[in-house]
Amino acid sequence: MTSQAPLTYDQAGVNYDLIDPLKITAQRAAAATASHLAGHGFSEVKASRGESAYVVDVGPFYIASIVECLGTKTLVADEMARLTGRSFFGSIAQDTIAMAVNDLITVGATPLVVQAYWAAGGSDWFGDAQRAQALVAGWKAACDTCQVAWGGGETPALAGIVEDGRIDLAASCTGLINPKERLSVGDKLGAGDAIVLLASSGIHANGLSLARKLAERLPNGYLTEIEPGLSYGEALLAPTALYSPVTEALWKAGIAPHYCANITGHGWRKLLRHPSSLTYRIRTVPPKTAVLDFIQKQAGQDDREAYSTLNMGAGFAIFVKAGDAERTAQVARDCGIQAWVAGTVEAGEKQLLIEPLNIRFSEDDLHLR
Repeated sequence: MTSQAPLTYDQAGVNYDLIDPLKITAQRAAAATASHLAGHGFSEVKASRGESAYVVDVGPFYIASIVECLGTKTLVADEMARLTGRSFFGSIAQDTIAMAVNDLITVGATPLVVQAYWAAGGSDWFGDAQRAQALVAGWKAACDTCQVAWGGGETPALAGIVEDGRIDLAASCTGLINPKERLSVGDKLGAGDAIVLLASSGIHANGLSLARKLAERLPNGYLTEIEPGLSYGEALLAPTALYSPVTEALWKAGIAPHYCANITGHGWRKLLRHPSSLTYRIRTVPPKTAVLDFIQKQAGQDDREAYSTLNMGAGFAIFVKAGDAERTAQVARDCGIQAWVAGTVEAGEKQLLIEPLNIRFSEDDLHLR
């Protein structure tokens, strides 16, 4: 354990108490625009408001869409390139697509098309052939894994807005919910359901502001070894797991999730995302990945702080009827993603109880709508 003062996400410059109220205000303004869909003969799925993807009813099927920004993980890749001479932008590309795809699939959608947004601080960024080609190759490879078409994108040079030598990456994704029975917005979620957690591959793309701040404390910065042969920087840059192969395999296996949650910002509090008053009881906690265990210890965080910020080894939650729980976990394992039947949904007040760690999160700990 570090002897320095604990390092929190707020101290790293990210305060969700300031960000979330704007999100809620924007959601309310956006909801008022839904009436425009009627002029085209369509309607929104109101329950998708406040979920990870927005859903429109177009008649024979639903269309889901999402846009997501990668965040500051590129800064770690840039620094590691300076320190090692290696390009990590192939992994960074997968991270960016995962941010969008892993959100889209929570509503039961099959990802169909991905669009790219690569905003650089100047045209020179694109002149580094090794880095640019790694980004392109990684982007295509992630699209192939998710079986989506890369439709196009935008590559602006935004000197004065984006810092020189840096790039801001984002992706949008559109998908189909077809047949309509695949829609998963929590209307079937209820007491008795099982909670299946899918393993993360590391920090994914959330909590990087904290991780970067922590690097300043380490004796060798990003080159500090967290285990033999693995540096802190390399561990941070492990690409985010892509979960759409799992959700597609579940449907083919005849399993329809009652709800899904992508465990990103807000950490395990995301298990409280659905507005229903239900208790989520976790009895099995997946092992922490090495980098997350290292971050927690070096930042001096107790379990509550760590699990409220980071994925701590679980990147995605699937809520299914109890009889499908073990088969759901096995389908994930067959797709190369470790999984655990971790807990149950119960009637009661809205709360998350992580029993092995004696942690409780209430509805007051998450404000997304």
